[in-house]
Parts: sequence; C-alpha cells; structure tokens
Amino acid sequence: MYKINKINFFFLFFFAVMASIVFMPACKKTVTSTPVITGVLNYAASPADTALPGVIPNAQWVVITGKNLQGALAITFNGVPATFNAALLAPNSAVVQIPSILFSSIDTNKLNTIQYMTPGGIATFSFKLLPAAPVITAISNVFANPGDSVFLYGTNLVLVKSLSYGGTTIPSFKSDTLGTSVGFVMPNPAPSSGNVVLTNRVGTVIFKIAATPTITGVSNENANTGDSVYIYGTYLKSIQTFTFAGTSISSFVSSPDGSIVAFTMPSLSQSGPVSITTPFGTATTFYNVNDVYGIGSLTTCEWGNNWQWWGGASLYSGDPNSGWPSYNPDFPGNSTQYFVLQTKSLAAGEGNTWSNYAILLNNAQWVPTADMNDSIQKYAFKFEVSIPKPWNGGAIDIMASDQTYIYRWEPWQINASTTAAFTTNGWVTVTVPFTEFRNTDATLGEGRGTSMKKFADLVGSSGNSGCKVYIHNYGTAATATGFYGAFDNLRVVKIR
Repeated sequence: MYKINKINFFFLFFFAVMASIVFMPACKKTVTSTPVITGVLNYAASPADTALPGVIPNAQWVVITGKNLQGALAITFNGVPATFNAALLAPNSAVVQIPSILFSSIDTNKLNTIQYMTPGGIATFSFKLLPAAPVITAISNVFANPGDSVFLYGTNLVLVKSLSYGGTTIPSFKSDTLGTSVGFVMPNPAPSSGNVVLTNRVGTVIFKIAATPTITGVSNENANTGDSVYIYGTYLKSIQTFTFAGTSISSFVSSPDGSIVAFTMPSLSQSGPVSITTPFGTATTFYNVNDVYGIGSLTTCEWGNNWQWWGGASLYSGDPNSGWPSYNPDFPGNSTQYFVLQTKSLAAGEGNTWSNYAILLNNAQWVPTADMNDSIQKYAFKFEVSIPKPWNGGAIDIMASDQTYIYRWEPWQINASTTAAFTTNGWVTVTVPFTEFRNTDATLGEGRGTSMKKFADLVGSSGNSGCKVYIHNYGTAATATGFYGAFDNLRVVKIR
C-alpha cells in the first residue's frame, strides 16, 4: 500500500508541473497592458489631421493616439465623461467626441487633462481644454450704491482668478452657470470711472466703466396710437433725445435703474429704428419698429395675406365698426385683423397641427435668397400676441413646412418643476432667436434637441416655406387652464 501511494504522489506532482508549464503562456495572454496617450489629432483627412496642443471645447471630434487604447471603460475631458463608440477604438487610436464642458462646475484639479481608463489601468494626458477668452459687454448698474449687487455681463466669464472695479480689488465674486455674468457687491466708496479688469485661466479683459445706453427690447413694436409702450435696456437715464420710428418722443419716464423707459405711442407716419441718446452715448436698434413685414413676412392676418381658411383659428378685426370679421373686445390695441386660438384644458398629449389647434400659413419667403447663408444669429422670428386670460400648460409650437425643427413657446414655465399662469398686458412683441428652433430629443421630446445651424435646416434651400402655429400639451396630465390668445404679424427680422 505504501509503494502504491508513493507512486501516485509522484505522478500527481509530475502532471501538476506539466500543467503549469502548458497553461503559463495562456495566462500571459490575458494580461492587459496599461493605456498610453501620446497625442491628440484633428479628426480630418490627411493632411488636415494635424497634432492639436489644445482646443476650445465645442463638441468637436478628435483622435487620441497612443498604445493599448482598445476596450476603454471611460474617457474624460477636464473630468467630464465623454460618450464613445467602441467600434471607433483601436489599439493605437481612439476617435472620440469632446463632451460639452460646463466650466463653472468642473473639478479644476482635472482642468486641461484627458483621462483614459481601460481594464489595464488609467492614462492621464495634459491637453489644453479651456473656454474662449473672456468678454465683458455691459455692467448692470454703473450708478449702484455701496453694498448693492452689481453684475458684469458677457461671455466666458468662468474660471475667474481676480477681479477689480475702478481700481478697487473685489475679493468675492460669483459666476453664473453659463459664464454669462459675474456678480459682486459694490465696494465703498463706489467707483464711478476707470476700468473693470477681470482675469481668468485664459486671459484678461479690460472694460471701461461707462453708462453707455443699450436697447434690448420693445414691449410692442406695432402699437396703436395712445397705447403705453416700454423700451427695455440699460442706462436709459438722463435721456437727451428719444425717437421711435423717426418720430420724436418728448414725454417719457425712466425707471430709477435706467432699465425701462415708458411713453405713450404718438401717431406714426413711417417705420424706423428706436434711438436714445444720453450724455454717455447713443443706442439705436438695428431693426425697424412700426413695421409688420420685417425682411420676411409670413402673414399680417389681413384678407388674403397668406393664411389658410381651413386652419383652426378664428379671424377677428380690431375695428369696432367692422362687419366681418367681427370685432372682439377682448383684444383692444390692434386696429387690424388677427387670429385667435381658443381651447379648453388640454388632455395629456392633446393638440396638433390641424383642427381647432392651429394657425396654418401658406408658403412665404422667410429669408431673402441672398441672405440664406448668413449666420442665423443675425435674425429673429417675431410676432405680436395678446393673452388676456391666465394660461398655464401646453406649448405654442412654431414650425416651418419641414417639421424637423420646432420652437416651443411656454412662458408659463418658470423652471423644470415650477409654473405660473401667464397673461399679457395687451399686445406685446415676442422675439425668438432662431437658435431656439430645435429638433427632437429622444428623451426630452420635440423642440428640445439640437439647435438649427442654418436657415436651410428650417425652411429648405430656397427659404420659401409654409408655417404652422399650434398648441400641444406635452405633459402627462391635463393642463391647468385652456388657452385663449390672439396672434398677428408673423415675420422674420434682421436684428444685427
């Protein structure tokens, strides 16, 4: 028995050793090497695939080069995770789209880095990922008193390292989420001249402290004689001259902070810009007021002016002596014709481009053919609207014939979880930047996806398209109210 056990032990030991030798190479093959990043290239065909020392993040695609880059588990830029397609990852290269980076909320310890994680480890690579240079365009209140809140407005006002105002260092300040403003408390004594100097991780911007007036909007660009009208902007104080559509305005009232000028509309004889001059300078609108046509009129709602009679809206006249269409006393302040949309509370998902929900317009030239390739940021979609009864729930959708891009007007929506019933004080002008026309997002829905980039996205290559204005409830429950509102003068305007 002893001999047998000894022999069995010998053979077991022999087979164990041989097995370890046989399987050793297989074990080595399962070891994954640590990733290595050697550079970043422009994602373009040769010879444009040049090396990049850094970029201003704008959702562009890049090629990360190196070793052992297959099988990525995570790729981050400035600590922000990027989405990637495994099919675009190879051992020596990875094609990745840089994610949107909100510089106001990133971990600054991870600034200017790319981090690449695989089962074999993590590679960190220094790569310049910063916003564009800071820009200041306005100061909220040059006349602020010590202790008052003051805001600097502009772009790329993030990653701020230092700030001084009129030669006084500002020790505490805060950027907003998008980097469009920086807030601080006016020091004591309050400087009234000199420069604002702001330095961030990118560079320094110097802005002269001056109360140069600006005009940001007009409450009703096509008001009737005798109506109250408001001009919105900054530093609209100590006004020396004021003209509206070429007509001098001699009687007006400025708000204490200079953000509003109120006046009564005189009789006008022409269209033209709004212009206000103060001791610090002149502000003039690029666009004309008292102009229902703009550069592309979709409809003025008058007889035969491009609307389809089978739409769901009702036609009314602002003339009390009109026989047909009839006069509607709910919408004073408009002496011409206009459309009214009226609905009860909308059930979840109710509303469409037909029946009682829509204003339907025939084809019209939204943008002159010669301007089709202009930047859409130079233009805006405008209309007049009057909403006399509280409105809470449901979106007014505006779209061209091609329904890819939609603007959803929901002024009752304060934020994602809060609403407040919305009304207007008579007729007002609504201005919609074309960047607010968006396509469909798989999660967020219609009009919540990516912004249009060029006019052809919205109205085709010719710029000639129909238009639909309709109400739709995107909510999962009935709207809190119905909708009762009037529309007029749908148009495209050049604003800069």
